[in-house]
Amino acid sequence: MNSPSTKTKPVPLQRIFHVWWPLAASWLLMGAELPALSAVVARLAEPQINLAAYGGIVFPLALIIESPIIMLLAASTALSKNWDSYKKIYRFMMVTSAALTALHILIAFTPLYYFVAEKLIGAPSEIIEPARIGLMIMTPWTWSIAYRRFNQGVLIRFDRSKAVGVGTAIRLITDILVLITGYIIGTIPGIVVATSAVAAGVISEAAYIGYVVRPVVREKLQPGSPPKEPLTLRAFLDFYIPLALTSLLILLVQPIGSAALSRMPQALASLAVWPVLSGLVFMFRSLGVAYNEVVVAVLDEPLSSQNLRRFSIILSTSTTIIMLIITATPLSGFWFGTLSGLPPELTAIAILGMWIGLLMPGLSVWQSWYQGVIMHSRRTRGITEAVVVFLVTCTALLWAGVVWSGATGLYVGMTAFVIASAAQTGWLWFRSRSALDHVTRRDEEATTLRLANSSMD
Repeated sequence: MNSPSTKTKPVPLQRIFHVWWPLAASWLLMGAELPALSAVVARLAEPQINLAAYGGIVFPLALIIESPIIMLLAASTALSKNWDSYKKIYRFMMVTSAALTALHILIAFTPLYYFVAEKLIGAPSEIIEPARIGLMIMTPWTWSIAYRRFNQGVLIRFDRSKAVGVGTAIRLITDILVLITGYIIGTIPGIVVATSAVAAGVISEAAYIGYVVRPVVREKLQPGSPPKEPLTLRAFLDFYIPLALTSLLILLVQPIGSAALSRMPQALASLAVWPVLSGLVFMFRSLGVAYNEVVVAVLDEPLSSQNLRRFSIILSTSTTIIMLIITATPLSGFWFGTLSGLPPELTAIAILGMWIGLLMPGLSVWQSWYQGVIMHSRRTRGITEAVVVFLVTCTALLWAGVVWSGATGLYVGMTAFVIASAAQTGWLWFRSRSALDHVTRRDEEATTLRLANSSMD
């Protein structure tokens, strides 16, 4: 009688798509948040100042503070296999979230803020005070993000990824309700409307995810017997610290980018366009970003590597073509001018920025593929190394742009991001080769065994 492994069939593309699309929908909806914020803020009083305050100070600082917990989604997906591991990662999440929230409060509510905003970022004086108010409102952001990303990983691990998409829809609906309220009132500063919407959205999403994960924890984790090899703190930290450093390093480029744009020609215009352009580009990139957890979850299954690679090709090609169509047609002007509410001079800057960033969606897909392969090997140092390559390359190019000061800051910033992302992708490919060879051999052996047993039947 054949063992179950001998009857294993290749993981079909439909199965990969089934895991991917709810996560992609979640990331896409999340990516729609920033364009929605920008569209409303652009129609309120002093749009340039409030857009620049959010995109130049509030959002980059909030991301930096939360960066150590961003990779909880990947860690939870990979490691929350039993009750013991779940409890240990949960404890880590709560302690880390408390510490990072304290740091957020320290920066937002004390004179330390002025050192960061004025001295480190060098932001224009007009946006300093509006941004501080926004950062104060964003205080619940980090803990809410940590809680929902940890529990989203559990949902993905046990094939409940559709709930992740529903949670993001709830977040976006909450955002829109707050934004519409602020727009109707009309007298509330744009930065207050934007950050209130973001804070309310992440809190509502975290509450929903916390609710729907309960039966999964009860049915899939709590009844389990003690694992043969319990997850130790050292093993977890060996896995997670490189990932945490990865997110910290890659998000450091946000305030570095703001600091560089603040010191280049057309600083205020560049900072105002940056969140609008980044929001649209991220919507395309998000489809590739979502693929990381798919690779982590599916690559455990035999005979999965070939179709995962094939899906990478399809996804990277499709997202690039769609972004090209929007960039090369009047749809780009409609998006930036009509929907986002940018004046003609800022719309022109944003469209050229889109052309520069055309390769970003495809690069995101391949980064997710190589990162997922590396995570599968449990040796995550290569991911951190790739981000160091990204950060060093991007910082060097931004510094050169500041010294040169011969082009609009937005163009220099987008060019630096694209080149640095390409360098990061190349390093991920280099560091994933041995892990990819391992899964390829595994799948080839499984195929040989399946064919041999098939011929014996």
